[in-house]
Amino acid sequence: MPGIRVAADEPIELAIKRFRKQVERAGVVSECRSREAYEKPSIAKKLKEAAARKRLMKRLRRVRMRENRDF
Repeated sequence: MPGIRVAADEPIELAIKRFRKQVERAGVVSECRSREAYEKPSIAKKLKEAAARKRLMKRLRRVRMRENRDF
């Protein structure tokens, strides 16, 4: 769980900013959203496969762009 210590002379805005960064890095918000509603295992599997397919296509597109460069 993210937590910060605030110094006596530290502005509260900076402390809030540091806390938000820690929450983001820890993935608290995304974890809450994923647990908001039950997701059937079959749906989760389909979404995972779709994300993998999307990453693969993006990687292939980048490789093709590098190959097609004219110098």
